Amino acid sequence: MQFQQLAYFVAVAETRHFTHAAERTRVAQPSLSKQIKALETELGAPLFSRARGNVTLTPAGEALLPLARRMLADADTARREIAELAGLRRGRVRLGATPSLCAGLLADVLARFHGEYPGIELQVEEGGSRDLVRDLARGQLDLALIILPLQSSDPSLVTEEILREDLVVASASKPGRRPYMRIDDLRGRPLVMFRRGYDLREATLTACRQAGFEPRFAVEGGEMDAVLRFVEAGLGIAVVPSMVLDNRPRLVGTPIVPGLRRTVALARRKDVEPTRAAHAFRGVLLSYLVEAAGHGTLPQGIESLADQEPI
Repeated sequence: MQFQQLAYFVAVAETRHFTHAAERTRVAQPSLSKQIKALETELGAPLFSRARGNVTLTPAGEALLPLARRMLADADTARREIAELAGLRRGRVRLGATPSLCAGLLADVLARFHGEYPGIELQVEEGGSRDLVRDLARGQLDLALIILPLQSSDPSLVTEEILREDLVVASASKPGRRPYMRIDDLRGRPLVMFRRGYDLREATLTACRQAGFEPRFAVEGGEMDAVLRFVEAGLGIAVVPSMVLDNRPRLVGTPIVPGLRRTVALARRKDVEPTRAAHAFRGVLLSYLVEAAGHGTLPQGIESLADQEPI
């Protein structure tokens, strides 16, 4: 089994078309088809069904696809790590982060990292924790900033708690006379709700159900920017991290009593040693958090848990 064959297989699986896969991998279609056939012969099972011109994965192909993606991703990581060890001043960090962190402190961390390591390529993937964990498992990310606890424990990951953040009720005006709100105060209030699979959606629904009620949605399905914009437009209120309101003067953040908080962790795969570039990013991230906490410059509602012990 050759990496080139796996690359051709993944290309056909993703395009569902041999000609398009050949164009994508820059190889003649007969050569691609020949390599796919050789892979099928070696594995002892067909990988694609070609009935009536439609290309679909067989059960064997379905089983191979996630493994092939991970093997290709790991091979690429290995090539880059060897290049770094050879003394080349280049590399890559593929980082996943939740939208609230992308909209908050992550930009400053990335700016500091780029200033210290200008030759290292930064790739940022924005998404919910479940999506980021899946991408880590597939080898498509080196590190991810995710929300704990995970919906289901994943023994293949190493997680390191780095900060806690307060959740607040965002509204277009002060929602009441009190300087705080209780979860029960959300009962019957129109909520602007994030899309399914979003960490903040699950946190809000869980808190409301523990208080004994199902929340009422004014609108649902948005990402962070859309939810904040809908709240600004007066469609309803939303439970959000306090940090995302720093540059939103049209929104008011009301604390929740008792405090509703969540923990942010830096995650990586347990079975793959982080690259030197990933280690460098972790060092810059933790250094930033430690310094900001010491200087009192962290956004309101953020508590640093960072230390600088090696992972």
